[in-house]
Amino acid sequence: MSMNQQGRYHDRVAVITGAASGLGEAAARLLVAEGGRVIIADYGAERGEAVAASLGSAAKFIRCDVTNEDDVAAAMDLAVASWGRLDGAFANAGIVGVIGPIEQTPIDDFDRTMAVLVRGVFVTVKHAARQMIACGNGGAIVATSSVAAVQGGLGPHAYAMAKAGVVGLARSAAAELARRQIRVNAIAPGSIPTGMTAHVMAGDPDALETTSERLAAASPLGRAGMPADIAETLLFLLGDAGSYISGQCIVVDAGLTAGASMSPAWAKPGMVVAR
Repeated sequence: MSMNQQGRYHDRVAVITGAASGLGEAAARLLVAEGGRVIIADYGAERGEAVAASLGSAAKFIRCDVTNEDDVAAAMDLAVASWGRLDGAFANAGIVGVIGPIEQTPIDDFDRTMAVLVRGVFVTVKHAARQMIACGNGGAIVATSSVAAVQGGLGPHAYAMAKAGVVGLARSAAAELARRQIRVNAIAPGSIPTGMTAHVMAGDPDALETTSERLAAASPLGRAGMPADIAETLLFLLGDAGSYISGQCIVVDAGLTAGASMSPAWAKPGMVVAR
């Protein structure tokens, strides 16, 4: 990248939770490619350290369990200690959590799902805001929600509940932090072929090709989404292009929740179907 092409995230610093794989890894790689510096905050040390090493001096790894508030606070503190600022945070760490009939859901599994997907996002927003306020430069925070927050499904009750909670938090935090010039938004991805998705759909986190094919067949646009699609949306929301957007949930799902896949294959333009 030449000096006059500094990148869309030039000289900015972000913390990404769940950055050792999937959406978080794609986000970290894009931010660094666009001139940024990132803290790779993840529970998986071996993979996280490898991702950080592959990004050179623009990335640092810290082991982070988002159910532990001290871990999350330390990740934000490391960003400021390393580079003197914190401009962005991506509250992305997640699990599928408990899935199954609601009357058979163990409460301990429900609590674990909430701990990662709700409390983990809450403390990420909390401590990102703390450091952004201290730095005095404003900033932007994005949390990973899901299309499960806006549509039903068979079994992922706790997951859907948690992801709807993420949207609620983004909106309320956006209202509070606007006076500090801190924007807060959420992204609701459709089914993206990551290890977590492959584990749910195929029972194998490495079955990405099979998972991609199945997702492409169900996609209104005829292709599976990719982690890079979410990373680009994140960069838009963190960067200058999204500087007037706050308190929103951006759905990135190829039109699935818009009902695009519900249109019958035999429908023709101008056809009226009686109900």
